[in-house]
Amino acid sequence: MQRSKTPTTKNTDAGSVPVNIILIGMMGAGKTTVGKLLANLTGKTFIDVDQEIQQRTGVGIPVIFEIEGEAGFRKRESDVLRDVVSQQNIVLATGGGAILHPDNRALLRQNGIVVYLSAPVTELRRRTHLDKNRPLLQTGNVHARLVELFTQRDPLYRETAHIIMDSGRQSARSFVHKLIQRLHQFSQESIAATPDTTSAAKPSE
Repeated sequence: MQRSKTPTTKNTDAGSVPVNIILIGMMGAGKTTVGKLLANLTGKTFIDVDQEIQQRTGVGIPVIFEIEGEAGFRKRESDVLRDVVSQQNIVLATGGGAILHPDNRALLRQNGIVVYLSAPVTELRRRTHLDKNRPLLQTGNVHARLVELFTQRDPLYRETAHIIMDSGRQSARSFVHKLIQRLHQFSQESIAATPDTTSAAKPSE
C-alpha cells in the first residue's frame, strides 16, 4: 500500500487533528503533494488511492482503463476506498473521480474530514497537460476536457466536502499550514456543536 509516515513536525500550527483527513478534487489539484506534507506535519499515515490500486493490480491506471474501461476502474476504486477509510489517523488522497458514485461520497463524509482542493481550470491544465498517466486527458483538447470534467464534478466535490480550500498558485507548505488551521477550526466548531447529553436534567423522582 502506498503509505508514508514520518514523525510529527512540532510547531504551533501543526498540532494533531484527531480524525482522518480525506482530500478530494480534480486531477492536478495537488492532493498527493498536499497529502504527503500534511501527513508529515500532523503525524498521520499518507495513503494514495491511485497508488494503492496500481499496487493491487500490478499495472498502471492507463492499462486498467484500456482493459476494463472507466467502469472497471471505478469499481476497483470503490473497493479500495471501502478498505482504507476504516483505518485511523490517515491522510487519504483520492482520485479525481472518486466522488462520482453517491455511495463513495457518503463513505468519505462518514470517515473523516473531507477537504476539497479547488483550483481553476487554467491551473489544472498547466499542471496536467504533459502527464501521460491520466487516461481521461488523452485527447486533442485538454482544456476543453478539463472544463467538461470540472463542470460535472465541482458540484459533487462541494456536496461532499466539509472544507473547501483554493489550491491555486501558492507554495504547498504555505497552503498546508492554512489548511491545518482550518482543520483545527472545523474540529473545534464540530465539538462545540455536539449536544452535551451528560448535563441533561434527571427525571423527577
